Amino acid sequence: MTLTADALWLNTVFAGYDQAILGFAHKLAELADPILTPLNRLITLLGEKGILFFLLAVVLMLFPRWRKTGVCIFGAVCCGALITNILLKDSIARPRPFEMSELFRQWWEYVGSPAEDGFSFPSGHVTAAAAGVTSLCLMRGRRWFLPGAVWVLLMMFSRNYLMAHYPSDVLFAMFIGIFSGFVAAVITQLIFRFLESSEKLGFLTEIGFDSPADLKDRIVGLFANTRNSQRESAADPDNAKAPRAARENVSAAGRHSSSRNAKSSASSKVTYQGKH
Repeated sequence: MTLTADALWLNTVFAGYDQAILGFAHKLAELADPILTPLNRLITLLGEKGILFFLLAVVLMLFPRWRKTGVCIFGAVCCGALITNILLKDSIARPRPFEMSELFRQWWEYVGSPAEDGFSFPSGHVTAAAAGVTSLCLMRGRRWFLPGAVWVLLMMFSRNYLMAHYPSDVLFAMFIGIFSGFVAAVITQLIFRFLESSEKLGFLTEIGFDSPADLKDRIVGLFANTRNSQRESAADPDNAKAPRAARENVSAAGRHSSSRNAKSSASSKVTYQGKH
């Protein structure tokens, strides 16, 4: 297999580092495969395409007090995806571990990991995780650092455990995600500064729900009103005909009124002509 200069450099410089960590992951698989394999598959599934952080961003954008955080997370994940999937993966074109080494292929088959499409460097899962966590910490404070760091490390390990990436792939992906988070934070601050100073667009930072409880109450109220309307229609079918009947009565009344007015006008005209 012909490698690009960048892929060859990565395979050479990080050979010992990648071999050691992948070997450690395989030893763990041999010791606790029934537990670790399903767990790492679940972690990988949650990190697929950055969907977890995209959903979090959308939910946060519904609430004005967290909207800036949601926009930052969304922008960070998009920035990371642009760098990882558009700029680096195809240009570096590093094959995945199980495609380059028979030993890694045996380890990959041992854990029963599904085949992955695309190139290996860098990891999109880890980039999205690091970007989302970095932006969350920058917007909401250091209290999110520890749980965020644990999530990123779990994602990094899961991608190595499943032999989908080299350890050097996930290491560089972590730095790309952190960089994306800082870029998104700067851009988000500029966007909201502009919106808050604008008389016409300032409402975009204020509309929404006050809290999750407010959102829940509105959703529950909407479904309750819908169910009540359906029950009322089922209990009294004539209610559905009432609006139409009312319109027909109004229309008939209008026609009778017009007819009476026309007759009155004709009578007045005859009386007036008779006097002359």
